[in-house]
Amino acid sequence: MTSTQRWPEQGLALLQLLLVASFTQAEEPVCRLRGHPENPQISKDGDIILGGILSLHSKGKIRQETYIQKPPPLECTGLNFRGFQYTQAMRFAIEEINNSTNLLPGISLGYKVYDVCVSIPRGVWAVLALANSNEMVSAPSEAPCTRPAQVQAIIGGGASSSCMAISTVIGSFYIPLISHIGTCACLSDKTKYPSFLRTIPSDYYQSTALAHLVKYFNWIWVGAIQEMSHYNLTGYQWIGSEGWIIDSKTVARDRHHMLNGAIGLSIPKAHVSGMREFMLDVKPLNSTSQELFTEFWEALFSCKFKKSDASAGNERECTGHEDVTQVQNSFTDMSLMPIFYNVYKGVYAVAHALHNMLSCNKTCDMNVQLDPFTILQHIKKVKFKTKEGDDVYFDENGDPAAKYEIVNWQPSANGIVDFVTVGLYDASLPADKQMVMQNKSIMWTQNSQQVPVSVCSEKCPPGTRKVLQKGKPVCCYDCLRCAEGEISNSTDSITCIRCDPEFWSNERRDACVKKEAEFLSYEEIMGALLTAASLFGTCMTAVVAFIFFRYRQTPIVRANNSELSFLLLFSLTLCFLCSLTFIGRPSEWSCMLRHTAFGITFVLCISCVLGKTIVVLMAFRATLPGSDVMKWFGPAQQKLSVLGFTIIQVIICILWLTISPPFPFKNFVTFKDRIILECALGSAVGFWAVLGYIGLLAMLCFILAFLARKLPDNFNEAKFITFSMLIFCAVWITFIPAYVSSPGKFSVAVEIFAILASSFGLLICIFIPKCYIILLKPERNTKKNMMGKGQQNHEHYQ
Repeated sequence: MTSTQRWPEQGLALLQLLLVASFTQAEEPVCRLRGHPENPQISKDGDIILGGILSLHSKGKIRQETYIQKPPPLECTGLNFRGFQYTQAMRFAIEEINNSTNLLPGISLGYKVYDVCVSIPRGVWAVLALANSNEMVSAPSEAPCTRPAQVQAIIGGGASSSCMAISTVIGSFYIPLISHIGTCACLSDKTKYPSFLRTIPSDYYQSTALAHLVKYFNWIWVGAIQEMSHYNLTGYQWIGSEGWIIDSKTVARDRHHMLNGAIGLSIPKAHVSGMREFMLDVKPLNSTSQELFTEFWEALFSCKFKKSDASAGNERECTGHEDVTQVQNSFTDMSLMPIFYNVYKGVYAVAHALHNMLSCNKTCDMNVQLDPFTILQHIKKVKFKTKEGDDVYFDENGDPAAKYEIVNWQPSANGIVDFVTVGLYDASLPADKQMVMQNKSIMWTQNSQQVPVSVCSEKCPPGTRKVLQKGKPVCCYDCLRCAEGEISNSTDSITCIRCDPEFWSNERRDACVKKEAEFLSYEEIMGALLTAASLFGTCMTAVVAFIFFRYRQTPIVRANNSELSFLLLFSLTLCFLCSLTFIGRPSEWSCMLRHTAFGITFVLCISCVLGKTIVVLMAFRATLPGSDVMKWFGPAQQKLSVLGFTIIQVIICILWLTISPPFPFKNFVTFKDRIILECALGSAVGFWAVLGYIGLLAMLCFILAFLARKLPDNFNEAKFITFSMLIFCAVWITFIPAYVSSPGKFSVAVEIFAILASSFGLLICIFIPKCYIILLKPERNTKKNMMGKGQQNHEHYQ
């Protein structure tokens, strides 16, 4: 029968139990018990009484109530040997304390044990009976029904649900309730259950320990089942809680051997010297328990006591002298000795609290007024060792230290299941040392020696991640390769980790490797070719300069304004050489130098060409009558113009370097698998100002040269300058889109190519025709040939 079925009658019994004060004119104030008084099933007198709330029966007799008359007390049926074992453990501890000269000397402990028949309402009824007693007592008129509690502490309480109900009732009275099997983590809440303590670990620690166990064997798919005996669930690996993992009753019910190989947590094994012998030494206790003892004896030995001379039928007659040691049943089964030990420790915790409270040494101070609240505070503070050497204490929540054995079900040859300890768990140790597996072979389900797997898919190797299969349990998944730039370096990873910006995933996607740094270097083919082209242009310019210097007195050299020609050749040499600053690993200095050197040398170069173009135009304009324009653009003015144009570019570069200079930069965006080492512009305005100024001078030079291209003369340098500026402008106009669209080091190569192409264009278009005449057509290198019709004009700009 469930507890909900018993609520109607037990609820009435609970109301009937309340003590009320009666006041009439004919009577003095007395406390009266409502309902039927009921004595404890097992009791013993003593100086200090401990209460016991245990289930000596497993159920209550079902009755059909008529609600016409008051229902009688619940009739318990189905003898529960486990309850008798707990009672014997409690009695053993009390007898041992009473016989001790060290603990509570001169004081005897008594007990009152009520049978609650696994009924929550009856448990509440019993705890009120222990608190108030059943006797009718007189009370002073000023404080009716006020007296000390009949018991100083209560042992037992049953399972968690029963403990919650009982603790709620007695919490207001602060009567300590010490449970040996109530494991619910909720009972640690001292605001709801202020007087509850226990000698069994909380389920909070057990759930943590089970999680550690599951994680240890890499089991990630775990199912829970509240009825497994109704189904033939073979082939599964069972993980047990301490509630059944070492329970022989569970073994007996496992007829299909579904639980063979089960592994789980149990309360550590315990041996208390003398307890087993005491528990099996069953004797009639007293007259109040004679009926209970008779029922127990008949159930234990499957016999009947002879009540009369009448025939007892075919049942064997009990003699009262049967040997308990010859019986094998749940009463003689000591597999739950750890739980019995919990009862034992609970009694000793109360005794030590009383010992401290009564200031016991050789004697105890009996003048101390005992009250449950003070005893509760002392119990919370006790810390002692049992005779077996185990530490007993409670934390701030009234919980003991959580320790478990990891037990494995291993069937033996004769069919008996052995509970083999294969590991230990101690929650008081550091997290990495709490669980220790011993080097013992574990027998798994279906007698397998291999650790079972909890998934329907193979493990995902490093470099992959798990992706659940739609519509299937979470243990079914696919293994997807990590994306580029991501890795997983563990088995069964659920996510891939992105590498740091300077690293990239390897081919197996299980490690991050440093990205290759990419820049235009001298060692690679493209860098080497550009370097060779730069050096070739430099050498070619040097050769031209040497030729011009060697033939500097010839008309063709003098006719080309030799000073500007040599300055132009010098600037071209710098232009060829500045391209080398773009090659190699970018540094802070190289980034600042490459753009500023390029900008200044090209302006110097274009300024020289512009000066030569203006000289051509002004020289032929000077042929007009009365024109003296050449005196305003003589050699000194030409040099100053070149200097002025160049200084403007120098100022732009200085402002650029001062405000926001170029700097080395690691580009992670252009390519994902490698780093591009490049020079960031710093100020884009500065960069485009430098290029724009060069372009402005080039366009001006091109326009002037274009206007002078058809001047009548045997020598007309303007057409060569026009070609060179046409090439120069074409190169730099196409440079802009090519530069912007080229990735990484190719943008640097485009810039170098533009520098070299424009430099070669100026060198070839302006100087190679003169070298051709100097070296191969010396007959044309005469003053007469140079002057022709414009003799006077040439004399002005020589």
